[in-house]
Order: sequence, then C-alpha cells, then structure tokens
Amino acid sequence: MTQIDEKVLASLYGKCLLLTDDWSSAQIEALCGVARKLAAADRAGKSTALIPNELAYAVFFDNSTRTKSAWAGAAARLGMQPVIVDGSSTQVSHGETAIETGAMLGMNAHAMGVRHDLILGEGHSFMRDMRQGIDDYLAATDDARKVPVVNLQCDVDHPTQALADLLFLGEKLGDLRGKKIAVSWAYSPSYAKPLSVPQGLITLLTRYGADIHLAHPSGYRLMDRCLDSAKAHAAESGGSFTVTDSMDDAFEDAIAVYPKSWGPYDLMTERVAANRAKDKDALAAIEKRALERNANHKDWICDERRMALTQGGDALYMHCLPADIGAEVTPGVMAKHTVNVAREANWKVYVVMAMLAVAKVQNLPARLAAL
Repeated sequence: MTQIDEKVLASLYGKCLLLTDDWSSAQIEALCGVARKLAAADRAGKSTALIPNELAYAVFFDNSTRTKSAWAGAAARLGMQPVIVDGSSTQVSHGETAIETGAMLGMNAHAMGVRHDLILGEGHSFMRDMRQGIDDYLAATDDARKVPVVNLQCDVDHPTQALADLLFLGEKLGDLRGKKIAVSWAYSPSYAKPLSVPQGLITLLTRYGADIHLAHPSGYRLMDRCLDSAKAHAAESGGSFTVTDSMDDAFEDAIAVYPKSWGPYDLMTERVAANRAKDKDALAAIEKRALERNANHKDWICDERRMALTQGGDALYMHCLPADIGAEVTPGVMAKHTVNVAREANWKVYVVMAMLAVAKVQNLPARLAAL
C-alpha cells in the first residue's frame, strides 16, 4: 500500500473539501491513501472509531440514497453520531441565509456535510457561505473545535462520488496513465439531472494521465470552469482531454465507460431565475422542455453494441446510481456489472471517512498504524 506523506497529511487538518480543485494532487493522494487504509481496516473487521462522541450533521436539499447512507455509515464507523437534516425542514426557504444556517447548525456540529446540487450558481456558493457561518461562530465564541464542511454534491462538483470512482478505478485498473476512459451523456426520461457528476469526473481523472473522452449531444455542454480545469490538468499530467459529439467514438477502445445523463445546459441556466422567483409553474415548464429535449437522443444508450466497441469488448461499466435501466443502460449490461457498481458505490463510505479523519484527527498516521 502506498506510503502516505505525513507532511502533506498534516496540511489537511481542519481543511474542508468543497471542490477537488481546491486541493493539490498530493493532498488528494494523501486522502486516497487514508481511504485505502480505513477500507482495509474496516473490511478486516477492525474498529475505526477514531472520532468518538461527536456529531456529524449532514443537510440534504436534494434526494439521496447512496450519499446519505455513506455519510451515516462513515460517521458511525468513526465513532461519531450521524444527524441527517432534510433541507426542506430548515428555515432557508423562509429567508434564512447560508451563513445563518451554518452558525445555527455549526454550534452543535463537529462536522458538516451538505448536498445542494439542483440550481446552477447556488449550491457551491451556499456551501462556502455555510462554512463562513460556522467559522465566524467558532471564532466569535473562542471555540477550538474543527468543523470541516464536506461537499456531498453541489452544482459544480460531486467530490465524494468522483473520489470513490477514482479509488474504484485504481482498484480495478491500477495506474490510469495512458488509459482511455469515456465519460458520456446518456438518455434519461426521469428528470434533468445535475451536471456535477461528469464535471467532477473530468476535473479529477485528468490529473492522472488518463485519456478522458467526454461525449454529449449538442446543447449538453458542461460549465466552462470545469472544462478549463480538465484541459489544464490533462496538460500537466501528460494525459489528454477530448470532447466529442459521438458516443461511439468515446467508447471505442475505452477501458472504462461512465454513461450518465445530465440536463441541457441552456435550460439548466434558465431555471436559475425561475427558482429565484419561486415560480413553480416556470420550473415545471422548464423541466418538461428538458425531458422533451432528452427524448431527441434516445439512441444515446450504453448497450451491448457499444460495449463491444470498447477495449477487448469488455470495458468496466461505471455509474453513480441509480441508473435509468432501459434508457441510460440496457438491462443486460447492467446485469453484467451489478457487483462492480455496488463495489464502486461502497468506496464512498471510505472517502467520507477519510475526509473526516484527515480534517479532525491529530497524529493521524500513528492512529492509522494502531489499527
């Protein structure tokens, strides 16, 4: 197992993770090293209660199964008490600011997770303001607690998912340098999904020298900041980043594929004003138009024909789940990879554990060695 750089690890004490781009590659590798060690200990049945008798709050402004479960499971494994808060039960809809919410929850919490992903320009800024509210409260009360804020998905990034995907890819494929990975849009009839999963993937995986191919139909572009970051990381790592409008081209000779739906960029932008005006009719109309737009691309599906185009006809299929079976992916492809996507999801527990441990546990290398 890779040796963790203790100096780099020390730089993460008290640190929040709101975007993977906020962290250096060395810091991300240290975090991944901690996640691997915690996973090994937990899977061996050893106690990992490094942070006993503390409260791990998480506020969800959007639905969640895997991330909510991962947060609760991670906190409990560390000896913390998870507290899940439904965002609709807060006073945010009545005008309470993110800074105020951070202060109110932060006075009781020892860690804070937040999911706020549906509206472009809102989720990430909300998290940063919430962190400011927590920090201001701690400073004003001379409270020495470390209360890290963890992004459990925003409009820009989904760090816990992207890091879980990275760890799973490393487990299955080893070194990613020179390996082709397809991140592709796929058809969904259910709802206009956030952009943050593909954005998180392209901004993280391009750090590792992989050849990342992003595929989507016209009109489904991603945020400029994420595209620019992916290009910069690819250039620095010696990998490549290619954008194509052909799902077949992206799949051809790929060693791993990640077909995932997201909403049309212009309509995702349009609903910002409708949401700000609290215009439910306008939001519903935009959603209807988004699904109608999606329906023009029903042929964007991960099926047996496309999987046959991949390296050896047997690429690793990945998804953050739940996948729209019969739309994003055929039942046959999903059935073949059911265990793999479950193992992929399981890494999220250890990512969250690692995020909390590096931010809160002093002398972490010695504590990990004692496990």
